[in-house]
Amino acid sequence: MSRKTILSGMQPTQARLHLGNLEGALRNWVRLQDDYKLYCCVVDWHALTTMAEDPSEISANSREIAKDYLAAGIDPDRSSVFIQSHVKEHAELHLLLSMVTPIGWLERVPTYKEKKLALKTESEPYGLLGYPVLQAADILLYKPYGVPVGKDQAPHLEITREIARRFNFLYGEVFPEFVNLIGEVPLLIGTDGRKMSKSYDNAIYLSDTEDETAEKIKNAFTTPTKMRKTDPGVPENCAVCNLLKVYSKDWQKQWDEDRQGLRGCMQNKLECVEAVNERLRPLRERRRQISDSDIEPVLARGAREAREVAARTMDEVRAAMKLR
Repeated sequence: MSRKTILSGMQPTQARLHLGNLEGALRNWVRLQDDYKLYCCVVDWHALTTMAEDPSEISANSREIAKDYLAAGIDPDRSSVFIQSHVKEHAELHLLLSMVTPIGWLERVPTYKEKKLALKTESEPYGLLGYPVLQAADILLYKPYGVPVGKDQAPHLEITREIARRFNFLYGEVFPEFVNLIGEVPLLIGTDGRKMSKSYDNAIYLSDTEDETAEKIKNAFTTPTKMRKTDPGVPENCAVCNLLKVYSKDWQKQWDEDRQGLRGCMQNKLECVEAVNERLRPLRERRRQISDSDIEPVLARGAREAREVAARTMDEVRAAMKLR
């Protein structure tokens, strides 16, 4: 009996993933592959929305992200790991879906408005506006049972559902409804107290050395009102305590002592360094063992497996639209 399909992916805007990516998505994907057939994509075309003027690093970044997938526990014998641009059907379905997607839908997407402001230009490219259509194509091409997503990201999938329903209304039932596979995702705070993000330069990366990790944690944001060890802390507002909650088995005791002024920030930081490095040590060792020559066959195999499914879907799409 074949397993139900799920689909997820990440952009290669940088050559490495951080702890927010690991805890917010990758660990959930690793768990889900036990029960589902996972198509695990590196969405390199999406990276062009912010890197089109200098795309030279996207190809190398994509392979580094794929290595992070494997190091985190994605198993290429159970899951298909591939690069989006290696499956050309993504582009074809994106084109056809764009013909039935009203511009007004795209202009109302909150992330479009945010990215438009971030670009600080009056001539934003279509790729920025059409990003949700390409995302819809990425998902619908595999007719997945579900899409792994955090609670804060679930609304972003609604436009994919709207596009699928409109296509089905116009041409017949081709795309089935999918469900949100919402994981219990911890929100990791970056070293400066904001959400952990590449763009904020506040991230701890999977590829960081243990010394680099220690340096970042020792310089991380803590409760501003806790000037002395005996001052009561507010662990909910402390980047170091946030990491302890995710990585330390004793985090509840550590938080209680912090609130009561029974421990100082340096003790928190030292224990956090040990907890984070201990948890990441096996992953980092696996990551060091994955070479360029190891990853290429994995990506080629994943693309072949993805194209088999994508080609069948596109045959149905063309037939429904009378394009054969």
